[in-house]
Amino acid sequence: MRYNTMRSLDISNGENIGVALFVQGCHFHCEDCFNKETWDFSGGKEWDNIATGKFLNLVDRPYIKRISILGGEPFADIDNCVNVFCLVYTLKTRFPCKKIWLYTGYTWEEIFDAITKTENEEKQMFNKCRKQAVTMCDVIVDGRYKKDLSDLSYPYAGSINQRVIDVEKSLNSGKVVLWGK
Repeated sequence: MRYNTMRSLDISNGENIGVALFVQGCHFHCEDCFNKETWDFSGGKEWDNIATGKFLNLVDRPYIKRISILGGEPFADIDNCVNVFCLVYTLKTRFPCKKIWLYTGYTWEEIFDAITKTENEEKQMFNKCRKQAVTMCDVIVDGRYKKDLSDLSYPYAGSINQRVIDVEKSLNSGKVVLWGK
């Protein structure tokens, strides 16, 4: 995995004061994306033990209440998916009281319905990886940015087709429940 940026103090990608990790690489290429510099999978910096340690140190401050992972596409198959899963697992284990927000171009339905629809074993593995990562998050912002549905007043998302999803409530009810509802 590669990453573009770590924000040590982030107030725009979720509730409360947090830190944000922008992973490198995206295959969606949404029109008018605010973060085109994260599209190239070979750009950015290597996510290695030093980068991981630096990010965990940023998280391990008492006033940090939230961790946001966005990109790029955190769930890009070979490039990001497994590493993001491992990072989310580490964050949930080491910092269980901090909220994890994850932004993805995949929809909730693509993540949770894809396992049964995919024949390819490698694809099934990535789909299971996405699903497991989501279950450890608190909030998922799903769906691809759509320029024609852009709304600057829509909190925590760029376009109104994207949903800010409360993961625990959604998993418990068996249907998507929006965060804050």
